[in-house]
Amino acid sequence: MQNKHTDILIIGAGLTGLTLAHYLKQLNLSVTIVESRNRIGGRIYTKYNESQAPVELGATWLTNEHSELLKLLKALKLDVFDQHYGNTAIYEPDKTNPPQLVNLPNNNHSSFRINKGTQSIIEAIANGLEDSQIITNCTIKSIQKNEDSSIVKSNNLEFQCKRVISTLPPFLFKKTINIEPILPIELIDVMNKTHTWMGESIKVGFTFKTPFWKEKRTSGTIYSNVSPLQEFYDHSSSDGTQHALVGFMNNSFHSNSKEERLKLALNQLQSYYGDQVLDFLSYEELVWKDENYTATEYDDYIMPQYNNGHPLYQNSYLDNTLFIAGTETSPYASGKMEGAIRSAQHIFKQIENLL
Repeated sequence: MQNKHTDILIIGAGLTGLTLAHYLKQLNLSVTIVESRNRIGGRIYTKYNESQAPVELGATWLTNEHSELLKLLKALKLDVFDQHYGNTAIYEPDKTNPPQLVNLPNNNHSSFRINKGTQSIIEAIANGLEDSQIITNCTIKSIQKNEDSSIVKSNNLEFQCKRVISTLPPFLFKKTINIEPILPIELIDVMNKTHTWMGESIKVGFTFKTPFWKEKRTSGTIYSNVSPLQEFYDHSSSDGTQHALVGFMNNSFHSNSKEERLKLALNQLQSYYGDQVLDFLSYEELVWKDENYTATEYDDYIMPQYNNGHPLYQNSYLDNTLFIAGTETSPYASGKMEGAIRSAQHIFKQIENLL
């Protein structure tokens, strides 16, 4: 087993982990990020196909209230643009009534997307780090606190470090990593009952040559209480040259095949737009329940956002050597990209104060 030394070990190369490493550049510390996947980004995942609109299969939207995320985007010189909703939406309230075209109320809280895809923020932060700081395909199995350091092991690497920060969803962290000495029982109980953001979601998207949903007497904004696609939105590029529809499918279809979900989605869209939907360029999907490095089966049902932002996540453990971070741990905007940024800021301040 290969041995490595680092001051700070961050578990997870999602938005929280990468942002924390970005902030830690201010301090004279060696920082290493380990990631189980063969890609970075965590629950940010933008699918790019040549000459097609980027398809967001993970985190997508932000608002003016997400001030820390907006500051970071500005520092990274990344632009945002308005999410196009239009003035109307296709609404399907129940099976007894056909889909209706309804007027959308005026919304003073605009939603934005990141120019060229949410993945842009991941790539921009990573480009500011050393290549050697990020190790992919590295799944952590155990953390053992010793007198003067912590030993963190994967299948083939052993890290000796001063402090460990997990940015995994707390439930996944508790279920997949063995920790010695054992954490406080009250913390374990909270982690066992913390909902994982995106854990049950299915995101799907279609790219098209033309935005036919922007024609009169129709819409690219879809809300359905009864059909497979529950929410769908225009995902055209910021310059208006590439076009897509992207949104959420009912998570009850997670056990269906990709081909079956494609057929269900097309049938629904065909009922709204006619046969022109059959001329799609590409179909993309991500069933987050199948992402083993994001979600794992709950012991019992957990309500959405339950225990997100819990006060116990604001503390450090094992004599200030273990920290639990991630969007689920943030008291503000938990489950959002803003929550991930604020969690990274909170951990950075804790470490800075300890130094």
